[in-house]
Amino acid sequence: MHAGATEDAASGVAVCVLGTRFMVPRALTPVGVALVDKPAGPSSFAIVAALRRRTGARTGHTGTLDPFATGLLVLLSGAATRLAPCFVGLDKRYVTDVDLTATTSTGDPEGDVTGRHAAPPRSTVDSALGRLRGEVELPIPAASAVKVGGERAYKLARRGVDVEMPLRRSQVLALDVISYSGDASATSAVQLSLHVSSGTYVRSIAHALGGHCTTLRRTAVGPFDVSEAVPVDDVRLTSAAAALRRLPESVLGRVEAGIRAGVLAVEAEA
Repeated sequence: MHAGATEDAASGVAVCVLGTRFMVPRALTPVGVALVDKPAGPSSFAIVAALRRRTGARTGHTGTLDPFATGLLVLLSGAATRLAPCFVGLDKRYVTDVDLTATTSTGDPEGDVTGRHAAPPRSTVDSALGRLRGEVELPIPAASAVKVGGERAYKLARRGVDVEMPLRRSQVLALDVISYSGDASATSAVQLSLHVSSGTYVRSIAHALGGHCTTLRRTAVGPFDVSEAVPVDDVRLTSAAAALRRLPESVLGRVEAGIRAGVLAVEAEA
């Protein structure tokens, strides 16, 4: 890429020739779905970029993970990016460890500690968990990409701007305790298994329990399990046709049949 040129992750690469800047569309092939096991540290966008560098194709995600989180990212390559609406709204499964003795500004270990308190009795934890099952409405974390007043919330948080975050309604389909730390009179931490609707912030659930997530691992997205995933450098694309066959009929209609057929035709010809 020439000096001064910039990259557009969605549509292509900006190239400068004789002072004229124009976009070269990214390749529509290879076509497929990548199941990536994200490590802690890099952003989801860094993982997308790593796959894009390997394939040279346009690449997109179907839902991000915070840098501290690990687990399943479902990425789309080439023409399969046109199928994103079929994947974006799938429910998700997580395992998280929650410190019940402190809250942080981000709901995770990367934020500043905003409060410390004694470990609650196990009965208090269990009662709070009961209120968080089913349909819940919780504030979106300040350290999120949601726009507030036209600006990303995390950018406002970095500047120390105090804003009232909007509530988000979601479904907690399952919320089960894997283990407790401490004893019945003082439960310092809890490990949870969650099955939630798309768009649910696990950090908000941890905050509602009076704590913050210390770990977070996404174990499934719809029918796709993290046991099928590998590091991005080792990933092999699953065919778009095979991935679509695993989705419930109810989500396939989010993309017109003609577009789906077009994607599969590009895949078959590649």
